[in-house]
Amino acid sequence: MIPMTLAQIAQAVGGTLHDVDDPSATVSGTVEFDSRKVTPGGLFLALPGARVDGHDHAAGAVAAGAVAVLAARPVGVPAIVVEPLGPSGSGALALEHDRDGSGAAVLAALAKLARASVDRLTAESGLTVVGVTGSSGKTSTKDLLAAVLSPLGSVVAPPGSFNNELGHPWTALRADAETRFLVLELSARGRGHIAALAEIAPPRIGVVLNVGTAHLGEFGSREAIAETKGELPASLPSAAHGGVAVLNADDPLVAAMADRTRARVVLVGLSGNADVRATDVRLDDQARASFTLTCSAGSVPVTLAVHGEHHVGNALAAAAVALECGATLDQIAAALGGAAPVSARRMEVRDRADGVTVVNDSYNANPDSMRAAIKALVSMARSGRGPARRTWAVLGEMAELGPESVVEHDAIGRFAVRLDVTKLILVGPGRPVRAMYQGAVMEGSWGDEAIHVPDGASAIALLEQELRAGDLVLVKASQSVGLWEVADAVLAAPVAGSATGEGAPQ
Repeated sequence: MIPMTLAQIAQAVGGTLHDVDDPSATVSGTVEFDSRKVTPGGLFLALPGARVDGHDHAAGAVAAGAVAVLAARPVGVPAIVVEPLGPSGSGALALEHDRDGSGAAVLAALAKLARASVDRLTAESGLTVVGVTGSSGKTSTKDLLAAVLSPLGSVVAPPGSFNNELGHPWTALRADAETRFLVLELSARGRGHIAALAEIAPPRIGVVLNVGTAHLGEFGSREAIAETKGELPASLPSAAHGGVAVLNADDPLVAAMADRTRARVVLVGLSGNADVRATDVRLDDQARASFTLTCSAGSVPVTLAVHGEHHVGNALAAAAVALECGATLDQIAAALGGAAPVSARRMEVRDRADGVTVVNDSYNANPDSMRAAIKALVSMARSGRGPARRTWAVLGEMAELGPESVVEHDAIGRFAVRLDVTKLILVGPGRPVRAMYQGAVMEGSWGDEAIHVPDGASAIALLEQELRAGDLVLVKASQSVGLWEVADAVLAAPVAGSATGEGAPQ
């Protein structure tokens, strides 16, 4: 964050100083909510948790070097104190285990502090804020954006998918006077959430990737999801003030958001009307895409280092932003070509010594990303010069789909069979996973091609018995399932169950 005195912070967040001898003391370090990560000159956030309350660690944070604590009550050490919002006043900032709204109050204060810092950096240092939203692909696109913007200057982006009411302002406060680009993900659990995040760190450039069925249970319909995702382009400044909306030309619900923004619209995609488009898309034996990127500045060949054809759209969005920020086509092609996967458990491809390949995409799942991952698996199996490799799809529940959950899981089971995945292991006890299994059976899976197991341990045991050298294994489910334990176990285990002695696919 930009250095600020305790008096300035108190004014920015609407708090009062307690146990402060010197209001001019300056916070020049990072803002942390984990007292173990406090560094000298920093600010500690006192947030309630499931087992501990950050207020109880205030003294330890100050002893570790924090200048003060942002809290909802006096804590006996220098603090900026904000009033709790009460149990019914927390709204979108509601936190679990926040009985009196003290955590919500601290989060609201954190948002105000981030806004004050970003406003000053934008005015004084020319900071450019880039916001990304979409039903799927936000984190991967965020990582690609960081790669293509890095040649132009220092970039701050969130680690992983730290994109909620805590992660968003926390990341914004990582930007300092040396930062040229602040790249932020904007996620939502309901209407108004993206607009609220955009208020914390107002983006000049906004990217909308797609409108899918993720969180369908919370929103009720794709149209409601589109309404919420459209809050990002609606929040952008006008074209006259530098606002740019990067929209997916291949998704009609996203392309229609051009009517909701005052910003200049840049369309990206495979469509002929896209301003930044990809032609001649092809995949290698690791499902890494190559294509020709074409725009008004010319064209350039691009070969991606990330896996899956769906990343072409993500790369086009990143390229469009980079072009707006002054990058050349050659810079963009080089950056995209060198941008290996950064965030863990997202199309993470690793090989065992015996040639078994594990595609760990277990961080999260929705119907769109599930289909994309299965397509990548099948593409990898068929793109080599030899015979097609055997494919295993180890799939678990896709959460937050509401009343459509059974239908969507059934469709994924059928989709995997249509793409001729060799073996399906459906993991979990719930009705959605059973629907995925039944969908596979009804689509034509027979014998032991599709197997329903109760948990990850059962899936691991089955794979240990039946995997052969050269097999391909996809592991994917929503984060709450924790299916990455299967991917980790497969990578750690020696090959077993080879009927031929060499483990060649049959």
